Amino acid sequence: MMSCPLLAEQYKHMSNIIGIDLGTTHSAVAVVDSGFPIVLANAHSKRLTPSVVHYPSDQKAPKVGEEAVRMRTIAPDRTIYSVKRFMGRRSGDLSDREKEVDYSIQAAPNAPIQIQIGEALLSPEAVSAEILKSLKAAAESAMECTFERAVITVPAYFNDAQRQATIEAGRLAGLTVERIINEPTAAALAYGLNRLKDQSKIAVYDLGGGTFDITVLELNEGVFRVLSTHGNTCLGGNDIDQAILNHFLSVIRTQSEKIDVTQSEEALPRLREAAEQAKIALSTETTTTVELPFLTPDFHFKLELTREELQSIARPIIERTKQHCLRAISDAGIRSEDLDQVVLVGGQTRMPLVRERVSEYFQCSDFEETRGDVRLGDSFHTASGPELNTGQNPDEAVALGAAIQGAILTGEMSQMTLLDVTPLSLGIETFGGLMNVLIPRNSTIPAKAGEVFTTAVANQKEMLIHILQGEREKAADNWSLGQFVVSFEKAPKGVPRVGVQFEIDANGVLHVLARDIKSGKEQIVEIKSAIDVEDHKVTEMVESSVEHAMQDWDARRWIENKLKANDLLSAVTQSLSDCSEDLEPDYLELIQEKVDVLKGVLARENKENQSGDVDALKRAVAELDDATQTLAQIHLDKITAEYLTGA
Repeated sequence: MMSCPLLAEQYKHMSNIIGIDLGTTHSAVAVVDSGFPIVLANAHSKRLTPSVVHYPSDQKAPKVGEEAVRMRTIAPDRTIYSVKRFMGRRSGDLSDREKEVDYSIQAAPNAPIQIQIGEALLSPEAVSAEILKSLKAAAESAMECTFERAVITVPAYFNDAQRQATIEAGRLAGLTVERIINEPTAAALAYGLNRLKDQSKIAVYDLGGGTFDITVLELNEGVFRVLSTHGNTCLGGNDIDQAILNHFLSVIRTQSEKIDVTQSEEALPRLREAAEQAKIALSTETTTTVELPFLTPDFHFKLELTREELQSIARPIIERTKQHCLRAISDAGIRSEDLDQVVLVGGQTRMPLVRERVSEYFQCSDFEETRGDVRLGDSFHTASGPELNTGQNPDEAVALGAAIQGAILTGEMSQMTLLDVTPLSLGIETFGGLMNVLIPRNSTIPAKAGEVFTTAVANQKEMLIHILQGEREKAADNWSLGQFVVSFEKAPKGVPRVGVQFEIDANGVLHVLARDIKSGKEQIVEIKSAIDVEDHKVTEMVESSVEHAMQDWDARRWIENKLKANDLLSAVTQSLSDCSEDLEPDYLELIQEKVDVLKGVLARENKENQSGDVDALKRAVAELDDATQTLAQIHLDKITAEYLTGA
């Protein structure tokens, strides 16, 4: 097999970077050949490969895709599915719902998640690498060349640790990951939205098996610019499958109180597979029959499920995407009627209910619950909203976009540019427990920003750089991405200078540089640690920033003014200690009165949410500052006299 740089004449116009959609339920690989992006078929002549890996008990090579799917009901404890949800995560990240899988998940507190297969423990990255190896082999077989470079897509809301885990999975599969790009952005490339008129605005609604993203883009002179992105890394078709499974279990309990299929290792996987198949069938049919003979040795399961029943089960899950759509439109600074198209991506968007609800969500700027859709070819039009674009295969669009991005990197396709954004703000913790944002959310990446910080306490010899991600004002309400210490010479308060620079590369990976300006000594840290919170908190983070906006702002104002008040009290205390014998008793009494008022306001602080009466605090500070002007002058004169006498 020859390598790509030595291709025969018929292959010389092919990009040597493959595009991979590493999905939760299905994955795909694509390449650009002679300017045309194509999704490549696997050994079973299918363009979609199930993201399932089976590890045989006889230590033979793992089975991937269709072969692995067949083993889910036979050996569920050795067959791994939905592994994408565990990438770059730790035990504390998982909700109870996410732990509902048929294989064993192992993780010590705060330790990376591992998957137990027999006596062996595997990382999610190692399992994903097997899927990537299979896709790489399929591409090499189809194109008769070796591929060593890839562009891999991830959900827009994948955090830094999850992106790093994806890169590591690529490395384990023998691939150099040239770029990590967001799935909705890749889909925009695949839909050929670069051919729209300038200033076109597009929303990409991407509901896959395990994740949901909504991204708003604008096209200007061939350049895609992401205006905003929102979503949930733990929301997708798998949740609908689980809801259908729960419905099946409820029906079984009503049919026979003696049957508990949850205790059967074989029954649950069969029910889970039947739930998924029923969901798929009801996208085109109005009724389907679920029949599982001998679900247990003495129980046969049979149920007729209608599309109406499925929609009742699925509706609450689909409705959870609405608020994300609303927030993405708001963050982009536009109204829904400003959109030219809403592009549907992800296999779950085949569901009629999803298309119906999305068309309603974007009918007007306040997302009123109205109806009236008309089907027009490959698009839907709403009474007062943008076109709903379903012209591409929703399962293949992301892989096609990844391949196009690969061709852009090699120069084969140069007529378009892609500018992505970071979905959440990044910053560091400052004195008082506040977050100082360096790179705001929705900043175009690659991005770089820096700021100089100083000490808050005299004679400090080091500074803790605590890196945060989130939208809240207080550091404790955001996520900790990592921390390290910068050392420097002892000096008075406010003298040391430490420059901190954040850089997000094209893959969305964060690099942090901190430098002591005096000595020039610096540290560069690449953030790889997982965020020790549940992934669904990504969505809650943004929503809570809106919900608590006023409280957070009040807390920030209180903390900032409290710091000023404490600085003033410290200065007044020092001045009184040095100059009390030089002051009139009445003046001393006045100052003490103002000090007591200020301390009284500080004492009324609400410790639970770190807030208080900011206006009263500012008045008390101003009055004490006013009252101590004479004291400050006396203290300055005394210090000056002592200095001159000493000189």
